[in-house]
Amino acid sequence: MECMAAVQLIKNENFTINVYLDDFNKRIRVDDLNGDVSQAIKKAEELAISKKAEKLIIKGRIEQLPMLFNNGYTCEAIIDRYFLGSQMYFFCKYYTDERRTSSKWKNEDDIIENVIKLEQPFKNTEPPQEYTLKKLTPEDANNLASLYKEVFQIYPTPLNDPNYIIDTMTDGTIYYGFLCDDKIVSAASAEVNSFYSNAELTDCATLPQHRKHGLMKILLEKLELELKSNGVYCAYSIARALSFGMNAALHQLGYQYRGRLANNCYIYDKLEDMNVWVKDLSVS
Repeated sequence: MECMAAVQLIKNENFTINVYLDDFNKRIRVDDLNGDVSQAIKKAEELAISKKAEKLIIKGRIEQLPMLFNNGYTCEAIIDRYFLGSQMYFFCKYYTDERRTSSKWKNEDDIIENVIKLEQPFKNTEPPQEYTLKKLTPEDANNLASLYKEVFQIYPTPLNDPNYIIDTMTDGTIYYGFLCDDKIVSAASAEVNSFYSNAELTDCATLPQHRKHGLMKILLEKLELELKSNGVYCAYSIARALSFGMNAALHQLGYQYRGRLANNCYIYDKLEDMNVWVKDLSVS
């Protein structure tokens, strides 16, 4: 795994944008945009061209929709209640035909169609006694990094680095995991945005030989309970569109499908399309 990314605040008298420069995934993401939308878009596009980015993502608000559409952006997905109760829209622009084109789109449509047919809700079951559920701490960073290194050959963030994991914990990311024989065999996290009161459930990984016990669904439910106790009710997850199991888990836990981000990031050995799922924890 590898990651070369940086957060940059760009502002002048007319606009402010928070930009995530993601060299590894050959994309730029504007996480927040305020002020003159037209000028802000122009600046983001200048930056994308200078960085030779293949994809530009803007997290837009409802009042910015007309301007973003007018500037040639495509809305690929939505997250309900993302901005303190207001919807967020993933608007995207591509700089190469190859990045825009997905050869697996129909297959991924079929996966979603079959996932939606699955029964809800998920009925929690106890895993075998040899599994221990734990909220993970910095002392578990080496163990956790080993899990991610074993599961993911390539990942959008450097989760094979214990120091990176500790840094994310310090910044408020919550990790839960299952241990078997003192080894973390399944884990997931909630990356909390305290300013906008939302959280992304992410970094989901289970070793193949431990995937038959429904561990991931239990971990996600545990994370949801902690988020609710902290007053965070907007939960979302971005799952590999080709992963029937992960999309099915989210559906059965009550998440709603909200769109697909084309060729969004590198996972395993290639660029992957990613499905967006959203859940209102205040009514669950």
